Amino acid sequence: MIDVETGYQAVRSRDSRFDGVFFTAVRTTGIYCRPSCPAVTPKQENVTFYPTAAAAQGAGYRACRRCRPDAVPGSPEWDVRADLVGRAMRLIRDGIVDRDGVAGLAARLGYSARQVHRQLTAEVGAGPVALARAQRAQAARVLLQTTDLPVTQVAFAAGFASVRQFNDSMREIYARTPTQLRAVTRGQRAAAGRPPGAAPGAPAVPAAGVPLRLAHRGPYDPTVFALLARQAVPGVEEVTGEPGARTYRRTLRLPYGVGIAEVDEPGAKDGDGRWLECRLRLADLRDLTTAVQRMRRLFDLDADPEAVAATLGADPLLAPLLRRAPGLRSPGAADPHELAVCAVLDARPERTSALVTGYGEPLPGGPDGGLTHLFPAARTLAAADQAELPKPVPALAAALADGTLCLDPGADRERAHRALLALPGVDEWTAGYIRMRALGDPDVFLPTPDTTQRAANAWRPWRSYALRHLWAATPHKNRIETP
Repeated sequence: MIDVETGYQAVRSRDSRFDGVFFTAVRTTGIYCRPSCPAVTPKQENVTFYPTAAAAQGAGYRACRRCRPDAVPGSPEWDVRADLVGRAMRLIRDGIVDRDGVAGLAARLGYSARQVHRQLTAEVGAGPVALARAQRAQAARVLLQTTDLPVTQVAFAAGFASVRQFNDSMREIYARTPTQLRAVTRGQRAAAGRPPGAAPGAPAVPAAGVPLRLAHRGPYDPTVFALLARQAVPGVEEVTGEPGARTYRRTLRLPYGVGIAEVDEPGAKDGDGRWLECRLRLADLRDLTTAVQRMRRLFDLDADPEAVAATLGADPLLAPLLRRAPGLRSPGAADPHELAVCAVLDARPERTSALVTGYGEPLPGGPDGGLTHLFPAARTLAAADQAELPKPVPALAAALADGTLCLDPGADRERAHRALLALPGVDEWTAGYIRMRALGDPDVFLPTPDTTQRAANAWRPWRSYALRHLWAATPHKNRIETP
């Protein structure tokens, strides 16, 4: 539950650290906002706090047009928690309800649909259908405001089952029709001296892809771009540009088709910006929500650097490291299967390159810069001549293909860890590294010469971040990510 006094103090001070952690609804206006909304602070007796935008929408509130509460980072709580609710929230963010329905979500979690609905409603104030609807509405708003797709195509691309459902949801959440939302955006662009939309005959989706701003909290240390450049899988990933102005590019295997993502490094030009610039080129726009969430996990954009610093800053070993890199993230993975295969090969590009050229799927439209392939699917590697694959890839691919090992966003982390250790050639360190990155676990401890398990217990639940700071200071002590 949200403490009323703490919540109201965050609203009074317009504290952006709480954006996405909870939402503020004002009974006298019928509007819900992010805590940092610049509007006049409402009276405390008129305020109600909700843990999710979907809960506020379910209570009859519409989204603020000024602060756009649907565009905030996700709550870091869902990455920390390993229980049913945390796993369900990660799967819903990945779009499983739109693809497989509530029954599919429940099956992945190993619970009944009724249990999942009851737990989510009790914890976050909304069931899986309402949570998925809130995501669909946000995806639709992005498409309306960044592309010239016909409204009907936007409805189905965002995941709505019908145009009527789409229109009703947008009016209820934004108090505007889809056409009105688009018109407002074009008016704002014209007022700013920018083109109001695509020229007649231009493609509905910009050739550069759907432009997005991926929001995050606090400062963002660009070390992750250096790591991705060192580990880039040839043909699947690349980092272009010079430090300070780098762009990470990669191919994506998505539920409905193929995608290419580009994310720009934050630089001096961004000032006090709280987002990473991103562009997504998708063969099927129904993959928008999934692609966004995969890039958010890769760049750890739902993290709370303030909460991490509050715990780790008390350690004299870590305090100076946090001051040196206050926005250091613990990167996840855009493709958990790919990350696991690369990890057992020690993430060496020269070792992964042969897999990509031999078993990867060429991009349908041909090479795009340095991008040429999708990383080999687990089932493809499992069906290959096992003698031709480097060890221990065959056993890992087989476990991923037959479901013995599950690394999706809603996976049970403890069960996945045990399954990894049961594979030949996977030791405790490699299993922990896969858990930290492929499963996005913020509390993994991997021994280093300077630390012990006992000392690291004081770093809970942010041990993965402690390791990141130690590795950034002494990179030779990380056996996989050593430059």
